[in-house]
Amino acid sequence: MTRIDVVDNHGQFTHLEHRALRDLGVDVELIDNTTPPAEVDADGLVLSGGPDIEDIGNCPDYLELDVPVLGICLGMQIIAAELGGRVDAGDYGGYADVTVEITDDADPLIGSLAPETRVWASHADEVKEVPEGFTRTARSDVCGVEAMSDTERNLYGVQWHPEVSHTEEGEAVFENFLGICE
Repeated sequence: MTRIDVVDNHGQFTHLEHRALRDLGVDVELIDNTTPPAEVDADGLVLSGGPDIEDIGNCPDYLELDVPVLGICLGMQIIAAELGGRVDAGDYGGYADVTVEITDDADPLIGSLAPETRVWASHADEVKEVPEGFTRTARSDVCGVEAMSDTERNLYGVQWHPEVSHTEEGEAVFENFLGICE
């Protein structure tokens, strides 16, 4: 059975990410972001959202574990910032219902979603430039980088929250990530 660790970056939806994966029948554990990388024994990691990019614990080290990683909101921003992308304040701020356009229908994480899908996202901070090796896989009128991926390194990120009911195809995002981890 696939084992996924959800890394707790102290966000308000972290427990929903854990539950969404558990509801899919996954062996899932919630771990604090200060867990030493040597103690992480998972087939994949979800870097959760959170309030502060300054409070990311060992998340940069988890990117070196050679397992697929899905960054959600702050988790995506951590991936981008640590690997040479650029993260800045968003132009629109807080949470909102947003229509995203999938720009890469071959992407293993989100390529199977509808070409346009409704999501729930925060844009207080956002990725402005993807790191080298990454492709922008979704955009919106609110944010130029709603999702990104580096399929060579199995690193993925979404600005939105697939774990909340406001996101139309959130369960498919988690199912696709599980497929990547297998």
